[in-house]
Amino acid sequence: MNIKEAKTQIQNAMTAYFTRNQFGSYVIPVEQQRPVFLMGPPGIGKTAIMEQIAAELNVGLVSYSMTHHTRQSALGLPFIVRKTYGGREYDVSEYTMSEIIASVYDLMEDSGVQEGILFLDEINCVSETLAPSMLQFLQYKIFGRHRVPEGWIVVTAGNPPEYNSSVREFDIVTWDRLKRIDVEPDFEAWKEYAYRRGTHAAIMTYLEIKKGDFYRVETTVDGKSFVTARGWSDLSDMIRLYESHGLTVDENLVGQYLQNRRIAKDFSVYYDLFSKYRSDYQIDKILSGKAEPAILERAKAARFDERLSLLGLLIDGVTDALRQVCTAEDSAAELMGVLKAVRLDMGRLGPAADVAALLSGQEAEKRETLQKGRRSSAMSREDQLTCESVLAILAGLREQLDRARPDTPAAAFALLKADFDRRTGELKKSAAAGGRQLSNLFAFCEAAFGDGQELLILVTELTVSHICARFIGRYGCKEYFQRNRELLFYERQLQLLKELGELDLTLDDPETL
Repeated sequence: MNIKEAKTQIQNAMTAYFTRNQFGSYVIPVEQQRPVFLMGPPGIGKTAIMEQIAAELNVGLVSYSMTHHTRQSALGLPFIVRKTYGGREYDVSEYTMSEIIASVYDLMEDSGVQEGILFLDEINCVSETLAPSMLQFLQYKIFGRHRVPEGWIVVTAGNPPEYNSSVREFDIVTWDRLKRIDVEPDFEAWKEYAYRRGTHAAIMTYLEIKKGDFYRVETTVDGKSFVTARGWSDLSDMIRLYESHGLTVDENLVGQYLQNRRIAKDFSVYYDLFSKYRSDYQIDKILSGKAEPAILERAKAARFDERLSLLGLLIDGVTDALRQVCTAEDSAAELMGVLKAVRLDMGRLGPAADVAALLSGQEAEKRETLQKGRRSSAMSREDQLTCESVLAILAGLREQLDRARPDTPAAAFALLKADFDRRTGELKKSAAAGGRQLSNLFAFCEAAFGDGQELLILVTELTVSHICARFIGRYGCKEYFQRNRELLFYERQLQLLKELGELDLTLDDPETL
């Protein structure tokens, strides 16, 4: 199965394992909770999906690579204690707590999270001295004398023998203790994840043209040659940083992430061409509806690979605008919750309410939530960014209160409400501008490509993109729905967008504040 299907399987298993009966006990006892074993080639996203699952289930995550552990670090160190049995004293060997188990308890203490996932990577590469203890751990969740805390589920992962010479083959007894999930690289499944994390448009369009270059592991006379999903994701992050600093993206940089000479060279050449298209086609003018006639004529005459690159640039440009709207929307929703809490406290305290102090209290709670979410991995990166944005807004509101020094709690809250109304007004303007960009995108593509397959690609990519689908689900886009209906995707995708559209924040409802 692909990584997306594997994620669903793991989430379903976690949901089952976390289920409690009417008395608060887990329905499936710890001993019967088979650890999940993800078997797949390196770099396909096994670790990344564990972070996503922990954030989506709002549970903790502790990750360890077992290749770094000896018997002592995994099981604990021996020490001698004096004990009395049958009236006689004996020296008995005991063990300190395992570093791995201790890390779980540390996270529980630091973050307050009581349920979580213990993820052990490269479990089939453990040292020879540690291997015999793994069977006991897989069945009873015990390292040495210490058990994984109740409520913590074990997920393991490893690579097939052909990718790692250190792999130890498990016997039937060990496999019979595991829920094995075999994962294969799959570009289409990765693409959804790539859109969500904002993978560079040059990478997305290159891989659309050359899907065979998405994942490749070869043995050559010069040694191993490979390109992985992890490599593309990390390269994307570095390209964006290089571009922001005006640094040159060349084959030397690309080759540090794509360790296959032919693919690194091909992508470097393509990136240069992509950058030229970005300059030549004046993407901002197209999205603002002011494309020059010469640009339209060039698009009409372009070869298919150039058209794909242009579509990638246009989708990337409009996605950036729509992402800003969605981010502002999330921040506004969080801010509205803060202001509601402040108002409730004002009602409880009456005229003695100190609005600035109440706001500071909410800010402290948000900061603690962010810190715990980061430590436990129970908060996604998107949610972390939203929380950081709200913290910045709250700091600005406190400064406004300090400068204005309102003489009553009502006046102080009126200042907060006025700021919130201003932000929601700006959000509506940004959403309207994003909608116009979408309309201009469709108008240009229809003028340039007519009823060609480029429109099918455009609609499909907008649907796959989490940000674009969310925006369209909330604010609509008649051109999208019209084309979608024509392309026979309408009924299936309308249901998806309807579900996304139910995430209504009602920010313009005056009764919400």
